[in-house]
Amino acid sequence: MSLYEASFRVKHDCPYREISEHHPDLTIREWYLSDCQVIEITSAESPTDDLLDAIDQIGTVLHKSIDESGLHVVTQSCLCSLEDSIIERFEEYNCLYQPPTIHRQGWEHYTVIAFSETDVRDLLRDLEADRDVEVLSKTAMTEQQIPHSMLAPVDQLFEDATERQLAALRLALERGYYEQPRKTSLRELADQTAVARSTYEEHLRKAENKLLTNAGQFLRLVTATSAGNPLQVDRTNQTEPAAE
Repeated sequence: MSLYEASFRVKHDCPYREISEHHPDLTIREWYLSDCQVIEITSAESPTDDLLDAIDQIGTVLHKSIDESGLHVVTQSCLCSLEDSIIERFEEYNCLYQPPTIHRQGWEHYTVIAFSETDVRDLLRDLEADRDVEVLSKTAMTEQQIPHSMLAPVDQLFEDATERQLAALRLALERGYYEQPRKTSLRELADQTAVARSTYEEHLRKAENKLLTNAGQFLRLVTATSAGNPLQVDRTNQTEPAAE
């Protein structure tokens, strides 16, 4: 099975297009977390007052430094609705988004991983309907190792899990429930909480289910280039027993 990595850039109206066009030496990196955006802004040039004012409008400044190496700013802002966003389009075409999004000179740069070249082609055709698109690279990844950049974002792995479910999972992990042999039991774990054993077990099982479900797409990527199934019995050299 082949994987395909595609890198491309798009241009359309977005919150960072104007600032990156007006300041061509600027690089903006954008990450989506569970409830906010984190933006890293860097430049080798000394910033103007207009640029600093524009940065202040992006969100809450978490870090700012200006020295001989240039400008480095990290901001955080509320996560705007992703309805009809480009990220959702990636998911529609079975393409896994590889953060961060990089904004430079009015362009947004994206990298995605897909399970088929057809998915990549259909995604790009869809994007071309309402924005300028330039393909930078498209590479088959057969027989290659999955890059470290494809490690799953933590917030995506635990998406939809409640605080109680995560607390149950953490307690089980810390008390050695998943070690072999196990160092504790469900009853002993529940006794350390304020809930009944059945309630604790329900929280734990739901957390496990959500974690494995969310990790499924990354598991498929990690095993996609494996040669065969190591758990499958090889019957090519086996002979049928003689008939009696």
